[in-house]
Amino acid sequence: MTGYVEPAPHEFAANFLFDEGGLAPFFAADSRVKAGDGSQSAEFLDRGERWVVKLYFQDSNIVHPGNQLPTGTDWRLQEMREFRLKIARHPDEDSVGEQDFNAHLTPRWQGMKTEDKYGNVSEYSIPESIREAVNVKIMGSNIDFDRYQALLQSAAAAVRIRGDYFETPHEYSNVQDAERYVRVQEDASGPVHARDGPIASMGHLLESDRTGYRKVVQNDDDDYGRNLPGYYHTVTLGPRRVREVFPDHALPKEIKHYYAREALAQPDDSPLRHPKIGVSYQVSRWDETLGVSSEDLVQLQRELDQTLLSVLADAGLDIAPTNGSGVFVPDAYFDAVTTEESPEIVSLDVTEIRSTQESVVIRHLADGLSPVQWESLETLVTDGGEVSPADIAEDHGRHVESVRRALRGIEDLVEREYAKVSLRSSYVADLVHQAVKEAEDAVKRAAETGAKAVRTAQQGMEETMGVFIAWAARHDIDIDDALSRRDARMEMRFGNPGQQASRVIREGFRIWEEAGLPTERYRMARVRFNDGSIADAWRYLKPG
Repeated sequence: MTGYVEPAPHEFAANFLFDEGGLAPFFAADSRVKAGDGSQSAEFLDRGERWVVKLYFQDSNIVHPGNQLPTGTDWRLQEMREFRLKIARHPDEDSVGEQDFNAHLTPRWQGMKTEDKYGNVSEYSIPESIREAVNVKIMGSNIDFDRYQALLQSAAAAVRIRGDYFETPHEYSNVQDAERYVRVQEDASGPVHARDGPIASMGHLLESDRTGYRKVVQNDDDDYGRNLPGYYHTVTLGPRRVREVFPDHALPKEIKHYYAREALAQPDDSPLRHPKIGVSYQVSRWDETLGVSSEDLVQLQRELDQTLLSVLADAGLDIAPTNGSGVFVPDAYFDAVTTEESPEIVSLDVTEIRSTQESVVIRHLADGLSPVQWESLETLVTDGGEVSPADIAEDHGRHVESVRRALRGIEDLVEREYAKVSLRSSYVADLVHQAVKEAEDAVKRAAETGAKAVRTAQQGMEETMGVFIAWAARHDIDIDDALSRRDARMEMRFGNPGQQASRVIREGFRIWEEAGLPTERYRMARVRFNDGSIADAWRYLKPG
C-alpha cells in the first residue's frame, strides 16, 4: 500500500454515557472535591507521556431531587453540582499548551428535571433503558480520537476516582465533532481554495439547490479586514452528497481551508503563517449518530483522512512526498510524515459529474419539455423559498397531479423528497436558469417580431409575411423595422458568419419566395453579424 502524509487530529467532542456504575462516579467526584476543599490535582503517565489533571466543580441547573430520586436511590447531597476534569499534556512536554481536553461529568436518572434561566422547569429526557448513569461530555484538541477514553480513566484514577467506572460506554454514547488536518505551505495551497478548486466545485456540483443543508463559504479577508486569499473557505456536504463521491462513506463532512486569525502577523518561519486544510464530521447534518466504539472511531478517522487526502490530490498536491515534507509544514501536532497505513485515494471525478449534469440538462432540452415541466423548472429557479408540487400547481393554475407527473418525467433534473421539490444541484440550477431565461427571451423576441408583423400587415403587406416572421424568431434573427418601409433596405441581424449562416439565409429566402414576397428585396437585404461584419444577402444565395 502506498504511504501518504498522515493527517493530525484536531478538534474532538463526544458524549460518553456510563451506566454500569449508576451514579457512583458522580458521588465519588463529589466526595473527592470535598476532600480537597473544592478541587483535586494530580499527574499521571500514559504511553510514556506526562499528563496533568484537575478535578473541580461548577453549579448545576438540575433541580434538586430532595432526599430520594424517583428511581428510589437516596440523595444525601445538599447542593446540586456538576464536575469537571481538566486533562492536559504536561507543560514541560507541550510548549504550545493546546493538547488537552475537558471532561464534564453530569448525573442522569429517570425523572430528572432541569430549570432554565427563566425559571422554567422541565423533565430531562433520559433513554428508557437507562435507570441511573453519568454522562461525560468531552471536548478536546490535538489528541488521537481513540485515546480520550483511556486518558479519562487514567486521569480519574489519578484523583482517586475508580477508573473502571469509565470502562464500558453505553450504546447511546456518541461523537459530536471531530477534525483531521494537514498544514500546507501558503504558496502551494491555492489550488485547494481556487474558484474552480475541489472545495468550490464539490459545493457547486454536489449540493441540492434548496433541499438539506447548503453551505459554501469563500472569505478572503481576515477578521481585521486584511486580504488573505483562502482565509476561510469551506464546503459542507450531507451524507447523501458525500456518497456521490465516496460511495462507502456515511458521515456528513465539512472540508475547509483556513488560516489562523493572526496569520499575517506571524514571522515567515512560523507554522501559523501557513494554512490548515481539514475535514470535520458534521453531526448536525444528519438524523443518525456515530458511536464511540473502536470500530466507530476507526470509521471516523478513515472517512476524514480519505476525504482530506483525496481533496489534496485533486488539487494537484503531492500527498506522498519522497523528499522531506514536500509542500507540508510541520507544527507542534502535525508531524508531516508519511505512513504505510493510509486509506485509498478516491478520484473526486468533479469534471465527470459536471459533464454528466450538463448532458442531462441538454438531453431534456433537446428532447423537448412539456409546458408543465417548463413551468415547474421556471418556479424552481425563480422561487427562493421551499417549493412543493402544490406550490407549482397553484402558481400556474395546474392540477397538482399534472405537476407530479411532469416532475416524474425529469427525475434526473429534480429531487423530490416528501412534499418538497428541488433541482438536483446548484450547478444544474445554473444551467436550467440559463435555459429558462433564454426561453423567456425567445418568447419576448417572438412577441416583438410578431408585433412587427402586425404593423407590417396593417401597412398593406401580405398576411403570408407571418411565416417569415416565425422563421426569424426560430433562428433568433432580428429583422430591422425598416422592413415596414418599402423604400428602405431590409436588415437582418444574427450570429456569426459561416456555413450555418449560409444555410439559414438560404432557408429564409425559400420561405420568403413561397410567401410571394419580392425576391429582390430579400436578395438586397443587409446581413449584420455579431462580430461586426456586414454582407449582402445575395452573396449567400449563389448556387453551390
